[in-house]
Amino acid sequence: MNTWILPEQDRAAMIERISNFIAATLPGKRVRVTVEKYTKKRSLEQNAYLWGVCYPTIIREGGEALRGWTAEDLHRLFLMRHFGSEMLRWGDTLEHRPLRTSSKLSTVEFSAFVESIQQFCAEQGVYIPSPNEDVPA
Repeated sequence: MNTWILPEQDRAAMIERISNFIAATLPGKRVRVTVEKYTKKRSLEQNAYLWGVCYPTIIREGGEALRGWTAEDLHRLFLMRHFGSEMLRWGDTLEHRPLRTSSKLSTVEFSAFVESIQQFCAEQGVYIPSPNEDVPA
């Protein structure tokens, strides 16, 4: 599978290169072409902030109420709070699963997700510093 991101302007040359690529690599074959709006995916810095600042702060400041919780537990909980969940059944086992994961969120969607975590935690009395905020040690 190949992915190309077309520029906003002057696309003709890029479209011609894509067409030539298809003709050269899949001559006479049926191909599937999918077009979708480009959105910038969440950054590594955003992800590092979530896992390196947010979740450790919540576990550290959450006290007895969060004893035994892991960052993975929190992540799953917050995904389900923010995006909703579905119930899966296999035999007599029931499992809640979040409707979305964070790995494919855009930068804007990821920011909204983190803000919802900060808001919820503030309501519980746990302050999570914002990215790049200077916090006294």
